[in-house]
Amino acid sequence: MKLNYNTLSNRPHLAVLTTDGFQDMEVIVPIGYLVNKCVDITVIGPNKGRIKAYNSDFEMIIENEVGEVNIDDFDALFIPGGKAPAALKEHEGSVNFTRDFFMTGKTVAAICHGPQVLAATGVLLGVITTGVSKIKNELKKAGAIYKDEELVIDDNLITSRVPEDLPVFVKAIEEALITNPID
Repeated sequence: MKLNYNTLSNRPHLAVLTTDGFQDMEVIVPIGYLVNKCVDITVIGPNKGRIKAYNSDFEMIIENEVGEVNIDDFDALFIPGGKAPAALKEHEGSVNFTRDFFMTGKTVAAICHGPQVLAATGVLLGVITTGVSKIKNELKKAGAIYKDEELVIDDNLITSRVPEDLPVFVKAIEEALITNPID
């Protein structure tokens, strides 16, 4: 499969799925790092508008609602953690978008509580994953094989546990998008 780079910029395009209550560093670090690696970023969520981190005054803007975007416009999906994934897993459009994206075989990356959204999709049966230890049982209940490791890659899924894992996490996303694109 060939990556569907944004035709205007010929650069990989990453969708960031989040909402109010995201963890600030789990958004700032990956977005900043990947923008500097020439990755186009679009923040999507249940509703357009300004959202706030749960652990700081950091705010960002959801540019498009999940129902307004097309999976084909993106090369990868990133779900940061914090409290936002608990809300996203209750939003049907976000769950459906995540499931459908995962099923394309394109890269999906999630950190901390982010894998909760994947657990809600029903795609984790037999998939090796990680996440913050507080969601370990939720992932196992969804059929995932949980590993307490800083980085777990299983086919098209990249997962990490906590902000301290960000250096290896963002490097893995970069490698999936830029260094070793899907042919």
